[in-house]
Amino acid sequence: MTTHGWFADTAVRDADAAADAVRNGHADAPENWPAAAVEDGFVDDADEYYDRLRDATRAATRAAVRERERADDQQLVHAVRTIGDLSDAANEVAERAVEWARTLFDGVDDGIAGARDVAGRSANSPTEERAIALCERATDLADERDRAQGFVETHAPTVAPNLSMLAGPVLAARLIALAGGLDDLAKLPSGTVQVLGAEDALFAHLRGHAPSPKHGVIYTHEYVRGTHPDQRGSAARALAGKLTIAARVDHYSGDRRPDLEAELDARMERIRARETE
Repeated sequence: MTTHGWFADTAVRDADAAADAVRNGHADAPENWPAAAVEDGFVDDADEYYDRLRDATRAATRAAVRERERADDQQLVHAVRTIGDLSDAANEVAERAVEWARTLFDGVDDGIAGARDVAGRSANSPTEERAIALCERATDLADERDRAQGFVETHAPTVAPNLSMLAGPVLAARLIALAGGLDDLAKLPSGTVQVLGAEDALFAHLRGHAPSPKHGVIYTHEYVRGTHPDQRGSAARALAGKLTIAARVDHYSGDRRPDLEAELDARMERIRARETE
C-alpha cells in the first residue's frame, strides 16, 4: 500500500526526516493513519505509531522554535531589551563610580558624562586607579548601549519598513519587542497598540484606581508628545491606527506603503487644527 502520510518514505529511526515531514508534509484528505502506518510496515501497531508521532511532533516543535528565535524580528527584540538592560547597568555603575570619584577628584559631573571625564584621567594612587577603572566600565556599558541602538536603527527598517517609516526605527523596535514579535504586533487591534507599554496604568484602571491610559510608548512620538494635551487622545488613536496597518503590511506582504505616511500627516494636521479653534 502506498500512502501520503507523514511517515511515507521515512525511516523509523530518522527523527529529523520525521520532524520535517510533520512540519512540511500534507495530505489531500484525512485517513486512518495508524492503520496505514502498520500496513506500510512503518510500525508494528497503533501504540508504536503514536509514540513515533509524539517524538516527531516534539522534534518539529523544537525546530520551529529554533527558527523563530533566529528570525530577524526576534533579533530586534533581543537588541531592544539589551538596550534597556545596558542603559540600566551603565547608569547604576556610573552613579556608584561618580560617587567614589568625587571623593578623589574635583569637578566631577553627574552620570555617564562624569564617569567618562574621570575615565580619561591618570591615576596617582591605587585607589584612584580603581575608581578610574570603575568609571571606564560605566562608559564601556554606555558605549555598548549606543552600539546596540545603532544596530536597531539600521536593522528595524529592514524588518519593518513601513512601521519604521511612521514610528521611527527605535519606537518601531520597541513596539515589536513589547508585542513579542512582528507577527504578534500585526495581530493586535489598534486600541492595544495604543497603550503598549502602559500595562501598569491599564491594570490600575481596570481595578478602578486610575483613569484609562491614553497612550503607552507611542507617547515618545512627536505626533503625540507634541500635540496639545486636550488632543493627545485623538492623536494617539490616529497614530496607533496607522501603526497597526503598517505592522500588518510589513508582516503579511512586505510592500512599502508611502501613502500611509501621507495619510497620517493629513490626519494629524486636522487634529492639530482643533487647537486653534
